[in-house]
Amino acid sequence: MLEDIKGKVAWITGAGSGIGESAAIKLVEAGCKVALSGRRVSVLEEVASKINSNNVSIHQLDVSDNESVVQTANEIIKQYGQIDIGVFSAGINVTKRNWHNVSIDDWNSVINIDLNGAFYCCQSILPTMRKQGSGLIINISSMAGKRAGALTGPAYVSAKHALNAMTESLIIEERNNGIRATAICPGEVATPILDKRPIPVSDEDKARILQSDDLGELILYVAKQPAHVTLNEILINPTYNRFEN
Repeated sequence: MLEDIKGKVAWITGAGSGIGESAAIKLVEAGCKVALSGRRVSVLEEVASKINSNNVSIHQLDVSDNESVVQTANEIIKQYGQIDIGVFSAGINVTKRNWHNVSIDDWNSVINIDLNGAFYCCQSILPTMRKQGSGLIINISSMAGKRAGALTGPAYVSAKHALNAMTESLIIEERNNGIRATAICPGEVATPILDKRPIPVSDEDKARILQSDDLGELILYVAKQPAHVTLNEILINPTYNRFEN
């Protein structure tokens, strides 16, 4: 039976658009208090205005900066007294992403945000979750973390493969402290990250692949699992495959 999560405190990174935004809306609707993080305050304010709830706070953050991550986590804990759910969905990719054109700076940007950022966020809230004897971390990975391909490029593929392994190691080490973790691995989702593709995705195709709301509903489902249940890894794909005729 799914649990009532009313009153739980959730911290969402990458909350200004796409999967993070949808997760924020779904969790607030379920009665959670939600802390929104992202690099642009104006975008976070737009999301907060859509939610229109007193149970939302805004925390500007670049997840690649560990000191800022720790400071933000401490601010949220001070404000709410706890963190029950972490949804770490901050992620980027770059247009020039393949071996023949990816730059060192772009490689580092993807790794620092998609992998290191998630690690910093997880590490910053684990002490509080250990004290609580409970907690749930949801890392938004990708099908690129399950199989390599040229479409997403070596930096993104490497970051997401490592994110899956990191999530599994978190489960192994922290499960007996009451802390659960899930890596969600979606295929193509119609989010702003698609705009970084070397070959644009048509509006018609965007309508046929996964939508942000699909992932928001899935995150809510994971969050409502009883404390004795861990969903280690979830693969989710659009029914329509753009790459096969």
